[in-house]
Amino acid sequence: MTDTIDPDVIRNRLPYSPITKRPQLHLPKGERVAVWTIVNVENWSPDNAMPRTVLPPPMGQPLLPDIPNWAWHEYGMRVGFWRFLEVLQARNLKASFAVNGSACRVYEEACRAAFEAGWDFIGHGFIQRPMHRVDDQRAAIADTIEAIRVLTGKAPRGWESPGLTETVATLDRLAEAGIEYVCDWCLDDQPVTMNTKTGPIVSVPYTVEINDVVMTAVQGHRSDEIYKRGVDQFDRLYLDGAKTPRVMAISIHPFLTGVPHRIKYLEMLYDYILGHEGVAMMTGSEILDWYLGQTR
Repeated sequence: MTDTIDPDVIRNRLPYSPITKRPQLHLPKGERVAVWTIVNVENWSPDNAMPRTVLPPPMGQPLLPDIPNWAWHEYGMRVGFWRFLEVLQARNLKASFAVNGSACRVYEEACRAAFEAGWDFIGHGFIQRPMHRVDDQRAAIADTIEAIRVLTGKAPRGWESPGLTETVATLDRLAEAGIEYVCDWCLDDQPVTMNTKTGPIVSVPYTVEINDVVMTAVQGHRSDEIYKRGVDQFDRLYLDGAKTPRVMAISIHPFLTGVPHRIKYLEMLYDYILGHEGVAMMTGSEILDWYLGQTR
């Protein structure tokens, strides 16, 4: 069910604030940049059209079941996810784990591995469907929170909507459900506080640029784009961070960056970032707690 579009609701979520005129923030050890990784795990139903496609249908006519594109995604959960786990564990890094609530059952072994690795769970919708196409957002949010609670023993603090989609009411419904931070609003290099009907919620900087859906599935770049673009992104944020700290997000999906011809470029990006002093490798919840400790 969609909500009536009211542009004032969107703008009134947060005041305009130039990053150059805010109170100074300080990362825990005086670092310049906080870097967080978001691993996205989704449940693509073979009964429906796929959220993304790598292979167009023959003769341009969509067909169901869409085996090649469903299998493209399924490879990520059978193989690519486990590459991510190895890459992160080898560097003592913890990801934030944006997961569909239904994926906690469908891909339970992978989700339990993420939990055992100490990753920070984030709600990512119950199934991979735009929030505009969800009949009952409150129920979908509640079901997602409960699925994560059952698997991990606690509710998620963060939320990333499927495809970063929100209706004008989504933020209010997330806040009333107890969600503390969101990833959908890619509009700043620092966390910002947003208004809802039940109180504040924090936007932790996410990315549509250092995001393999955009680079790979949408723009069709070469396999090394995540490294090249990631280095350029980090270098500038590191330079800017000498004045005031910045946040860099790296958003990855098992079926994209987890494939054999791309995974080494993710490793190279991490090794480049870790080769710098003044970098805090954090999770979304850690960034939230740091920001709240600076602003309350």
